[in-house]
Amino acid sequence: MATSTDTDELQTLLSEQQREFMAAKTLDSDLDMAFQLQMQEAMNASLAIQPLASRSTPSTPLKVVTYFEDDQNDGVLDLASTLMLEDLKAFAQELEDREQCEAEMRKMRDDLDRRIFDQTFARDIMNIPEDQWQNYGDNYHKPYCTDGASSSSSSSSSSSLQNPFLATEVFKLYFKGLVSEEMVKDMKVTVAAIGIAICDSKDFLIFEVKKPMEAIDADGVVLSEECAELQALIEGLDNAIGLGLKSVTFFCENYLVYNHITGRLPTSQSKLGTLVNQVLHLQTKFESCNPSLIARNDIKFAFKSARDTIVSQITWPADTNNGKSLKETCVICFEDADVEKMFSVDSCLHRYCFSCMKQHVEVKLLNGMMATCPHEGCKSEVNVDSCSKFLAPKLVEIISQRIKESAIPVTQKVYCPYPKCSVLMSKHDVLEYTKTVYIGAEQSGARKCMKCDCFFCINCQVPWHYDMTCYDYKNSNPYLRAEDCKLKSLAEENKWRQCVKCNHMVELSEGCYHIYCRCGYEFCYTCGAEWKNKKATCSCPIWDEPNIIRNQRRF
Repeated sequence: MATSTDTDELQTLLSEQQREFMAAKTLDSDLDMAFQLQMQEAMNASLAIQPLASRSTPSTPLKVVTYFEDDQNDGVLDLASTLMLEDLKAFAQELEDREQCEAEMRKMRDDLDRRIFDQTFARDIMNIPEDQWQNYGDNYHKPYCTDGASSSSSSSSSSSLQNPFLATEVFKLYFKGLVSEEMVKDMKVTVAAIGIAICDSKDFLIFEVKKPMEAIDADGVVLSEECAELQALIEGLDNAIGLGLKSVTFFCENYLVYNHITGRLPTSQSKLGTLVNQVLHLQTKFESCNPSLIARNDIKFAFKSARDTIVSQITWPADTNNGKSLKETCVICFEDADVEKMFSVDSCLHRYCFSCMKQHVEVKLLNGMMATCPHEGCKSEVNVDSCSKFLAPKLVEIISQRIKESAIPVTQKVYCPYPKCSVLMSKHDVLEYTKTVYIGAEQSGARKCMKCDCFFCINCQVPWHYDMTCYDYKNSNPYLRAEDCKLKSLAEENKWRQCVKCNHMVELSEGCYHIYCRCGYEFCYTCGAEWKNKKATCSCPIWDEPNIIRNQRRF
């Protein structure tokens, strides 16, 4: 980075060169004028010494004729002069812009250094014992100073002297390079973008960059995901160097890129190898610069910046009844929708119109499933709060209930036996809730519903049988309830098997008799005996041919 002394010398040299160039151009113009005057005087003198007779005849005044070659040379010289002046002006403007950029970077470094100092000071105060703080707290102070700030800024250590706290802090660099195929009106386009987030050790964002990049090179080759990630990393490291950071940990969510950088996986492509070498070279400019492999959810700052830049490239203004608005094409229905009516999945930031997302979520709920991102291969779950933009409140409530149900392990699920309640609860939670009002709940099996506050027996799955043990209750009620009888009859008719661990009914539609229940319990479908270590404990046949070979009607 150029110092102030170098900049002043360069500015002085540039001004002198401009003055010399203008003086040379003026001198050339003066010489040309002198030549023209000399030629005019010579012609006049020649006419003065001619015989009188020859002068008596009328003649037209002679004019000085300049040669075409001279005019052409003068034109070329003027053009070259103009171009050189324009280059000098452009260079001067570039120099001025660079000075402004460096001034902004210095200001940013100073602000960042001061913020780190304040955070360090706050931590020191928190570590002071209470008794010492009461006695000496009013006198405790730690002035902010930068030792060595007056030293020459051209020295290699000047940055750390002027910003001493930047040299001791370990910063975090999150980066993301995205390449995405999107729809713009009726045309598929490939766009790419970079997202960078530099945070302090406490994960507070201090610097952010988001910018587009070329998705297709001059040969028509689409930028690979690994190359996009490496270009984003290079951009991030360059910005970290510009900020004067000394210790950086950069976080990578791409496993292949991480292995390339750490040398565990050699690069087979020349372009990829060039980018990796550039990253390794930039790492040497830090006192400490180490990679770390993390999940995508942990780079949300950079990922969102890159995705926002992608969106900015695929939207366009359009005239509507309410004035101009930005439009975007939904990749499911290929319809153009207002940007405000496009839904973005929080985890992956894939975007679809409200209409398509509404149908997608409703179909998933109808099939008893949690809605995930419709993008092929993406498993990001749809956020409940975000769905309120396009779903009815009743459906949002159903999604919330499904999320709660999926969070409870199968073996921990228990339903309230009262028909008007039937709320789903966790066995552990309902036990802890009952312990607050019922002594000996764990031994007796009594539980108190967390919704209707009615007691029930968790062993018998019936309303609580007061003054009666579970054994006595079953002896006095040997027959099943009407609804249980119907379920048992239906199970026998369809040859269903009940899991002995979670009591879930299982139907074998096709395949072998080895059943793997949703609770993780493995058993034989024929007799119900448990499978251990992937082996049967009974002598029943493992499969039957009619269940293995599909009937043609079932294709």
